[in-house]
Amino acid sequence: MDKKVAFYTLGCKLNFSETSTIARGFKDEGFRRVDFSEYADMYVINTCSVTENADKRFKTIVKKAQKANPDAFVAAVGCYAQLKPEELAAVEGVDLVLGATEKFKITDYIHDILNRPSSESKMAEIHSCEIEDANFYVGSYAIGDRTRAFLKVQDGCDYKCTYCTIPLARGISRSDTLQNVLDNAAEISAEGIKEIVLTGVNIGDYGKGEFGNKKHEHTFLDLVRALDEVEGIHRLRISSIEPNLLKNETIDFVAESTSFVPHFHIPLQSGSDELLKRMRRRYMSGLYTDRVEQIRETMPHACIGVDVIVGFPGETDELFLETYHFLNELDISYLHVFTYSERDNTPAATMDGAVPMAVRKKRSKMLRGLSAKKRRAFYESQLGTLRQVLFEGENKAGYIHGFTENYVKVKAPWNPALVNTLHQVALTEIADDGLVRFEFVAREAAPVMPSEQELIR
Repeated sequence: MDKKVAFYTLGCKLNFSETSTIARGFKDEGFRRVDFSEYADMYVINTCSVTENADKRFKTIVKKAQKANPDAFVAAVGCYAQLKPEELAAVEGVDLVLGATEKFKITDYIHDILNRPSSESKMAEIHSCEIEDANFYVGSYAIGDRTRAFLKVQDGCDYKCTYCTIPLARGISRSDTLQNVLDNAAEISAEGIKEIVLTGVNIGDYGKGEFGNKKHEHTFLDLVRALDEVEGIHRLRISSIEPNLLKNETIDFVAESTSFVPHFHIPLQSGSDELLKRMRRRYMSGLYTDRVEQIRETMPHACIGVDVIVGFPGETDELFLETYHFLNELDISYLHVFTYSERDNTPAATMDGAVPMAVRKKRSKMLRGLSAKKRRAFYESQLGTLRQVLFEGENKAGYIHGFTENYVKVKAPWNPALVNTLHQVALTEIADDGLVRFEFVAREAAPVMPSEQELIR
């Protein structure tokens, strides 16, 4: 009888890519992967500690595993496991906790534990390194359960933002070698995956630590140029990138690329320079405006997403409104809104000017409303244009969904023949649920270049 393993991933695209790499290790050991809701011999939870909510969800997920199999082996890995291993180990049902470097050797630890005499202690085991020792790189990518793949190119961060635990959870900035990134991209392409999303903690810092040293062997622009030459990749998408590391040269290259799509996600965190300084961000609002304007100048049709934090210590009503008005006037497409939560061992947690939680939630609601307005306006600006859609693989209430190259989400009646295919379409109207309807123009179309995107009204 084969052994079964199930995975649950909290947090970012980087976590998803690493879960897939860990899962391939289990496959090599003879495990068969099943859904987390099914019976399995082992459940692996890849944790996140960016927000308080991710921490709280952990116990619920463990209970879900125990409900599926009360006798299962449960392991916790990832960022929360690195930051608070004892806290996770104390959760009833958890057998193993692995930190930043140990998670990639999980099958070794499992064999050791399962081969011990039954008389030995059943207490949860913890293996968590000092974060200074997390200085080597493990490449990974997510594939097999999506029409796109998340390709990890970088890990760790040398920035010291006052609210963030990621440097404590993942260590220093370090990069995959350029050749290994290209090899992984070629492997993904060979599997028939149409889109690759580049991911990491601070991908604009790519090149640092590439061969185990601090200096840059290659830059992010070098990476982008090299990936653009890989055969068989239909789409390349840049995930979150810091505004100070998104250079004009990169924007200009994406504008002319046949593979990189016109979609940028750029963290802002606050539109107030006073708060940006308290956060120890490495730019002011003026630079952020310059980035948006440069993108709009070269790619008027581009989608621009923004991360923003509300309720940071010292955020008065006036400073919040400064952020609100800044975003309202900025030509962006949507927001990801995060309600600030205090994280242990961060400077922000001890700052004066704590914002009441009720106020944080009110401000978050205001910005989410602004995001809906921005997204609607962006979608309306795209009606009447030709776009290329990559269709997803899930049947959602009788509909299939997909995304254009510039991240407009579309819908059509479910048709399994469309899964993981590219089609040129004309965007026609916005449905009641906010998604966009379309008409087919050509099937399995070649990529539509910006110069070819003509109005068809």
